[in-house]
Amino acid sequence: MAKSKLFEPITIGAHTLANRIIIAPMCQYSAVDGQMTDWHTQHLGSLAQSGAAMLTIEATAVEPEGRISYGDVGLWDDATEAAMGRVVESVRRWSDMPIAVQLAHAGRKASTDLPWHGGKQIAPGHDNGWQTLAPSAIPFDAHENPPVALDRAGLDRIREAFAAAARRAARLGLDAVQIHCAHGYLLHEFLSPISNRREDDYGGSLENRMRFPLEIFDAVRAAFPADKAVTVRVSGTDWVEGGWDVEQTAVFAQALEARGCSAIHVSSGGLDPHQQIPVGPSYQVPLARAVKEAVAMPVVAVGLITDFEQAEAIIATGDADMIALARTILYDPRWPWHAAAHLGAQVKVSPQFLRSQPIRYRDLFLP
Repeated sequence: MAKSKLFEPITIGAHTLANRIIIAPMCQYSAVDGQMTDWHTQHLGSLAQSGAAMLTIEATAVEPEGRISYGDVGLWDDATEAAMGRVVESVRRWSDMPIAVQLAHAGRKASTDLPWHGGKQIAPGHDNGWQTLAPSAIPFDAHENPPVALDRAGLDRIREAFAAAARRAARLGLDAVQIHCAHGYLLHEFLSPISNRREDDYGGSLENRMRFPLEIFDAVRAAFPADKAVTVRVSGTDWVEGGWDVEQTAVFAQALEARGCSAIHVSSGGLDPHQQIPVGPSYQVPLARAVKEAVAMPVVAVGLITDFEQAEAIIATGDADMIALARTILYDPRWPWHAAAHLGAQVKVSPQFLRSQPIRYRDLFLP
């Protein structure tokens, strides 16, 4: 069997990752006042034994108003930093998998109920609700409470909040930071002409719409250790005519690369309820491929990647440099083990799991 491309190492920032499988950030809606809980310890601890190359902590708000819901994780004060520190320390006690954190602000899509309670927006003045913020006073959905358009002081505050969270991530010894510019949240809202109707230096032209996300990147990059990776997650398209698209994404990716971005993770959608998404296996991979043609930095593909040969082909054909798994690995936390067995590769596991190796896959686990 030919050597698997999916299990070849790759260097991102200071880390040479063991393979091309990244665990994407997955919101658990299980924090209390932004503080991680025992749920996160067992959830992330399980994923840290998966054999993937890097684990990414879920969307982590840089200020309380930036949470998607009242159950979201934060990294905005000493209490949220200490809670994350306890979880990271516990996970690292049993795994040396590199750990990243996704820093985020939900913008106009903040202040929602938990998904299993319907996920609807909670208006300010109601329990667990607050006033949302955005580039322009345009709600995500017409029936929702409109966001407040950010003024210059608000932009400065949020920029510093991202930088402060990056400094906290550095103090915790996290290995990388990912900036969330996707899925209709604040930085994506600045990028898309659908949600950004500003008439100042932060709206109008593509250059202006990119300005605030690029300022956030610069602030985070300056605040995080130079030898560690800062990456960005983008939506490659809004799937809405007249919105953000893959051509603009490629320009944004080039601007990020020029500023020292270590990798770009290409997802899609989330900005507008009228989106028409052609969902199917690998449906976002063409977006990753288009971005990869525009930049030299590593590109991560994500979205309905479930099959071992499918994942191998994405890397082997050069569509992307890495894949990210979310629902797939939430459903099967040992997916990389099974992929390695199928593709004739190896993964690293803790010694407590060595006895689980099937005889027919005698060489699956690295020594």
